[in-house]
Amino acid sequence: MAKTATDVRGEMSKFWQEHSTRANLTEMMLDSKADEISDIESEEILSAVPDYAGKNILELGAGIGRFTSKLSANAKSVIAVDFMEKFVQKNKEVNSHRGNITFLCNNVMDLQIADDSLDLIFSNWLLMYLSDSDIEILIKRMLKWLKPNGKLFFRESCFKQSGDKVRSHNPTIYRSPSWYTNLITTRAQDKSDGKTYGFDVVLSKAVQVYIQMKNNPNQICWLMELSERDPSNSQGFETFQKFLDQKQYSRNGILRYEEMFGRDYVSTGGHGTTKEFVKMLNLKKGERVLDVGCGIGGSAFHMARDYGAEVLGIDLSENMIDIAIERQAEYRVPKVSFEVADATKVTYPECSFDVVYSRDTILHIDRKDLLFQSFYKWLKPGGRVLITDYVCGPHENHSSDFKSYVAQRGYHLLTVPQYGKVLEDAGFKNVQAIDKTTSFVDILRNELVTFGQKKSGFLEKFSLEDFDAINAGWNDKLKRCGMGDQKWGLFYAEKA
Repeated sequence: MAKTATDVRGEMSKFWQEHSTRANLTEMMLDSKADEISDIESEEILSAVPDYAGKNILELGAGIGRFTSKLSANAKSVIAVDFMEKFVQKNKEVNSHRGNITFLCNNVMDLQIADDSLDLIFSNWLLMYLSDSDIEILIKRMLKWLKPNGKLFFRESCFKQSGDKVRSHNPTIYRSPSWYTNLITTRAQDKSDGKTYGFDVVLSKAVQVYIQMKNNPNQICWLMELSERDPSNSQGFETFQKFLDQKQYSRNGILRYEEMFGRDYVSTGGHGTTKEFVKMLNLKKGERVLDVGCGIGGSAFHMARDYGAEVLGIDLSENMIDIAIERQAEYRVPKVSFEVADATKVTYPECSFDVVYSRDTILHIDRKDLLFQSFYKWLKPGGRVLITDYVCGPHENHSSDFKSYVAQRGYHLLTVPQYGKVLEDAGFKNVQAIDKTTSFVDILRNELVTFGQKKSGFLEKFSLEDFDAINAGWNDKLKRCGMGDQKWGLFYAEKA
């Protein structure tokens, strides 16, 4: 018989009563290396949380207060909640001198919080101790508690146990990262302003300290934003990420694209164009690169292997990042990491990167001006940006087929000069905006020939329908380019 939510609550209470007798760090983290890990790990965790100065925060599963002390140092108020009395007592001992903390010994499922009263909900290891049904109830409540554009940060152990502390019984529920993402982003709630809101993923990534110190990639954290739901902006899906992962970039769709572009690539020209364009950057060993729309990792691996760059690859498609992480586990390329992130919502410290690199991705983004302003801010002085992207022809009378294609894909296309002007307006200097459509057409034709030669091998992995769909897609691109509707641009710019 399946366990009820009440059963799970009882098991978790018993489990934590056993592991809270001393109320110390080792007990709370369930790890013998807790003292060694904690400071480094907490710094990494908080680096993923947006500025919370002057904000109202709800901290769930606060434990003995290792995050409470840091959150309360800058927040307007913190409600620190845990259901183990000894943990709450310890938190009070350490942090009661601050006047902005409310300490609650309570089960999170019994909380009463005013609607639209919170800026940030923070939890570190909580949902893995709740039943599926309780998580769903809690998420709906969070949607009410948070203000519009408020943030939800949470971190969980996924797939299997991480801490090495001996446990006579372990009722913890180890889920996949995609389980959490799918559940949380598909729930919506009407609010007092008459609008419907849900959670959008800002960031999802593995905790690097656990990878480095314990070879454990299964500690995952998320940052989500409470956003207004407008299906017209997401092609009829709950979120734009859902549109990408369930329609345009399904896992099967990505892998069949890879057959056309070459191992590890899902962008025009594969490794050949990557070598050509990266060479323009004059990368030096140790330079930091942000690869926006990194796909399944080909460009990131190339920049790290051939130039010694340190590369952070981000993509909103969870399917893309899953494959990139699988490849990194296989290759073990130094100084390469991948994160699910929305480039329009995520933030990085100013002057963090030497290069921003992006291949055929920004076509999805409407407010390119705001994105390029972020790029400018994130780059160090003298930093470079290199982008290739789909663009449109300068004439106004685009064909109905082209307009339908753009609408179906949710693209936002500019002309080559318009694209360059947006970069200039963001503050960039030495902007080069180059029409590469002739090269694009040559590449498409070569890819079609090579793909035809690989047909028998392709059909061992995929269907004839898949083969025909890719062939048709490439021929459609050639047709649109021939009519002057679709073009391909290369853009380079520098920060002064």
